[in-house]
Amino acid sequence: MLGSHTLSLIQPALQAFEERIREVLTSRVEFIQLINGDLVGAGGKRFRPALVMLSARALGIQDLRELDLAVAVELLHSATLLHDDLIDDADTRRGMEAAFRKYGNAVSVLSGDFMLSRVLKILSEHPATLTAEFAETSMRICEGEVLQFQVASYRDYSIENYLEIITAKTAVLMATAVRAPALMIGAPENVVEALTTYGLEYGRAFQIQDDLLDLTADASKLGKPIGGDLKEGKATLPVLYLMETEHGPEVREILARRASEPGDVERVRLLAQQMGVIQKSRREIAERVHRAVEALQILPSSPARQALENLALAEAERAL
Repeated sequence: MLGSHTLSLIQPALQAFEERIREVLTSRVEFIQLINGDLVGAGGKRFRPALVMLSARALGIQDLRELDLAVAVELLHSATLLHDDLIDDADTRRGMEAAFRKYGNAVSVLSGDFMLSRVLKILSEHPATLTAEFAETSMRICEGEVLQFQVASYRDYSIENYLEIITAKTAVLMATAVRAPALMIGAPENVVEALTTYGLEYGRAFQIQDDLLDLTADASKLGKPIGGDLKEGKATLPVLYLMETEHGPEVREILARRASEPGDVERVRLLAQQMGVIQKSRREIAERVHRAVEALQILPSSPARQALENLALAEAERAL
């Protein structure tokens, strides 16, 4: 996801980030240390910390003051993953056994809480605006998770609810990643708003693409069975588009029973291909990407701004 040119812009900062996050996650308690070690060792793409670093450079920040912000963003993200894996009854995370399966529910949840406490400690050494930013983001993520369950329980499927869920669960944290350096230096409001738009629209495009791949990708390349969202009762954008067609009642029933009958996932995949909702979803992704890139034009031209643009533009073409 992060190209070689993008990595070259922030490589020293990424190396410093790895050292800093290991330091922050140190604990005297063995199980917490083991879970933290698993997450750090697995690494992930470090995508959200990279957004912090690129935003800082696009704003002209020439030192590593953004390092704490990058660590705070990654810890908040990792804490939500620990909790989400338990909620979703996941087997693996980043190619490893999910923490709650390996160490138990209580240890996994409390280790996530430990990460959140470390976020608070980091932010205590920065302006109060950043504490408020991360608190609001954490609240929105929780609301998005609960809303997702509410929608599935009530079968209250709508594009409006879907956009609210993906905004809260995915886009808000990406917006915080690019906003935080601007808040740190007290950037003008129009710059903060432009970065907010970039993060939200890029985040929405990112999640719509993920959801589309869950329905359309090759299972061997996706690394997990196709149709996981259907089996969890999640009404993603292509499925919602299908509900607007003459096949809506059938698709709604498949979703309501969480694709539990043989052939359910394959049926929805076939309908998605036949009814043009894959192309419609891709057009929505492209429109969100366009809005994200347009928002960045308020910033001076720079390699970092170009890297942010390229990340968004690549989302429209992302595949497995």
